[in-house]
Amino acid sequence: MLRKLFGSYKLILIYGVSLAVLLFLMRWLELRLLVIDHATELYAGALALIFTALGVWLALNLAKPKTKTVVIEKQVYVESTGTFERNDQVVEELGLSKRELEVLELMASGLSNSEIADKLFVSLNTIKTHTSKLFEKLEVNRRTQAIESAKRKGIIPL
Repeated sequence: MLRKLFGSYKLILIYGVSLAVLLFLMRWLELRLLVIDHATELYAGALALIFTALGVWLALNLAKPKTKTVVIEKQVYVESTGTFERNDQVVEELGLSKRELEVLELMASGLSNSEIADKLFVSLNTIKTHTSKLFEKLEVNRRTQAIESAKRKGIIPL
């Protein structure tokens, strides 16, 4: 049955296959001529794609910040061992006045500048002046640093 089918359509099948081969050959030649005519553009495009991919890869790898993790162990809370004795030698070396000591102790208790001013019956600007002098004498920039430094030096209780 299959022979009979191929036998009657043999001529049509030969023509169809030969036309398909010719069409494939023409497309192959057309593509080849297209590549030859536009070779520089194709090479430039391929090179541009390669350099773009390389640039993206370098940017992702080189732009990552080099981070180094440093573990700092710091004592957060220390229970007091008993009575506190102020280190008067350090107080004299730093040149702290009695009022500055009072302001430092009130800062350590957690009061704000306005609360300290109300408690000591002075103006807010006076407290700001005392705190700035404290910062200079203790060589710190912030209230927390001043309190920490004063505790380490034995000026105020832990």
